[in-house]
Amino acid sequence: MDVFEAVKTRRSIRKYSDKPVEKNKLLKVLEAARLSPSANNNQPSHFIVVSDNATLKSLLPAYTREWFVKAPVVIVACSYPDKAWSRMDGESFWKVDSAIAVENMVLVAHEAGLGTCWVAAFDEKKVKEVLDIPKEVRLIAMLPLGYPAEQKGEVTDRKSLDEIIHYERW
Repeated sequence: MDVFEAVKTRRSIRKYSDKPVEKNKLLKVLEAARLSPSANNNQPSHFIVVSDNATLKSLLPAYTREWFVKAPVVIVACSYPDKAWSRMDGESFWKVDSAIAVENMVLVAHEAGLGTCWVAAFDEKKVKEVLDIPKEVRLIAMLPLGYPAEQKGEVTDRKSLDEIIHYERW
């Protein structure tokens, strides 16, 4: 699958089979995060791989959707804001750096036949408590990962290029 095909056909998956994710596929997804670019190459992102059933279930109070803990793996994307590069106006790029890494993981997972869903609507404090995440670390996303138990078509509900692209000036 080429990259553009992955972009066109990647969909958020909320139903997962019981089939475990093979270690080599998981490592390839994680390697995609490691290889992702970051501003000034500061690499502030960290990732927690959760696959223990009890730990997965303990995340339910932080994100109360039952489908979420049925994925065989959840990758929690985190970042150290104080280790990220900041622009001259003070804008820090920790969120951008981690978002790039998560998107790399999403696309590589899709290419490997795995499904994901970018989850951001969680209670950060509760996740930090369950996973012993240091207070100075921030969470970006939780990414369930597994074999899809649902079929979805190509992405279609997006604005047209004419609605979002500007040439030379706004």
